[in-house]
Amino acid sequence: MIFLRSLLFNIAFYLCTAVFAIGGLPTMIFGRKAILELARAWARASLWLLDAICGVKVEFRGVENIPRQGCIIASKHQSALETLALVTQVKDFTYILKRELTFIPLFGQYLLLSDQIAINRANRAAAMSRLIALAGKAIAEGRAIFIFPEGTRRPAGAPPRYKNGVNHLYGAAHAPCVPVALNSGLFWPRRTVLRRPGTAVIEFLPAIPADLPLAEFAQTLQERIETASNRLIADALAANPALAANLAQKEQAAPAAS
Repeated sequence: MIFLRSLLFNIAFYLCTAVFAIGGLPTMIFGRKAILELARAWARASLWLLDAICGVKVEFRGVENIPRQGCIIASKHQSALETLALVTQVKDFTYILKRELTFIPLFGQYLLLSDQIAINRANRAAAMSRLIALAGKAIAEGRAIFIFPEGTRRPAGAPPRYKNGVNHLYGAAHAPCVPVALNSGLFWPRRTVLRRPGTAVIEFLPAIPADLPLAEFAQTLQERIETASNRLIADALAANPALAANLAQKEQAAPAAS
């Protein structure tokens, strides 16, 4: 039943995305703010479908920790779920994303016209210079910069692999950074169509003040995100024995398959 519901959600999600992408074309005339409103509407519709079809709810905590001025929001990344959910909580935002996403028809045009920051990961030096210049402009305009410090999705509970990009951004931006912990990978795992019922929690932690020494910032960011994410994962598994049993079964099967 979980597989069938997950399959139905994926079909509904892509249909919903197509409807918003085509129906929202007039927003390209009105510019970035109109496109961001469209993005939030699409994200809310997608989260509604996820709940209605798969029984996956999203709970936000600590939204009062999001500054009203320009800031960095550095989130744990376990799932595609947070890329949707985060935008529903911030009015004016910019994502740091890989350049390849801008090549997707229509979707890429929306990204470019809404001033999302696309970087070429093949040329790290140029990418970092571009990131710092464009992020500084966005911060000055009062926007929130979304960044995933690990760069890519990691399984829930996997050892962390933080990269230096967020440290360079923090050092250049002179802005506070809000760490974000979550357990979304339990319910919308990467590299599978399955969507497991339950409540995914996304928690905005107290902001790290601007202009700390970079080594102190890096340690503080990772410790806060990992400690809180591990807590959220443990709480979810304790509240959902069926999910815990399913994951334990998979972990036991993994060595046998290797």
